[in-house]
Amino acid sequence: MRRWRLATASDPQLAGRRSYELDRCQACGSATTVDAGDPAAVLYEGGTYSAERRAFAPLLEPLRRLAERDRLRFLAAVPEGARVLEVGAGDGRFVALLAASGYDARGIEPSAGACEAAASIGAEVVNASAENAMIESGGEDAVVLWHALEHVTEPRATVLRARDWLAPGGRLIAAVPDLASIQARIGGDRWFHQDVPRHRTHFTRKGLVQLLERSGLRVVRVSHLLVEQNPLGMWQTMLNRLTGERDFAFRLIKRDLGGVASPALGRDLLITAVAGPLLVPVALALELGAGLAGRGGSMVVEAVR
Repeated sequence: MRRWRLATASDPQLAGRRSYELDRCQACGSATTVDAGDPAAVLYEGGTYSAERRAFAPLLEPLRRLAERDRLRFLAAVPEGARVLEVGAGDGRFVALLAASGYDARGIEPSAGACEAAASIGAEVVNASAENAMIESGGEDAVVLWHALEHVTEPRATVLRARDWLAPGGRLIAAVPDLASIQARIGGDRWFHQDVPRHRTHFTRKGLVQLLERSGLRVVRVSHLLVEQNPLGMWQTMLNRLTGERDFAFRLIKRDLGGVASPALGRDLLITAVAGPLLVPVALALELGAGLAGRGGSMVVEAVR
């Protein structure tokens, strides 16, 4: 690993720092956040992780449902009735969808608040992390790590635990942002998915495939065509090249504009209102091309034990 560059914190008011150093592997291209510290609950309960404004709910809910349905296609090879564990299950929405789709689905999640939200919709989500979860070895037909692996302190240890939980022939499904994507190149330090210090590892396709294979798994498919994360990521990344504040539109939806000076607020509102709609078709077309070329903003890697 070699020192690479500075990365601006997504929520410096919560992180307590404005930027972090990134180290990058010269062999695979993946990077790590230096001195990210211990995971802090406050980073996952505020800032860009805040609940969206209620006024946006009618628009966002259909998009959220579409994205969750899109996730299901990555379990097409897993038969109905199979045991599926989601690591980092959040509010349990996907666990609930898996259960409704005929799977024996459960999840683990380190946030107590998210587990309460999961319980409120009847999803079985236990308050535990990958490090301390009590999961029977060899009992799972599939383990899902959906935008969770980039958050953990020791990704190889997490992958090894997930592998041990899988039955022979079981599938690991891991979704992460792709540092080698077109989005990342366009955005640079303003890439939407460069979420430091929450994101501790910034994977490339080569880096993630090597991690899984060196952990005793066989990679069977890599996909960059995703409804969730990718179109939004491209659109917000392109807007980030125009606005003064990073992720302004996303933060507006998330009620996270505290500390933004009035002149900057007005300017970024105007830019977002004018350029935002114009960039939608451009972002969709560009991300579709990037996905087809294997350079989408995030990727899903499927591997078998």
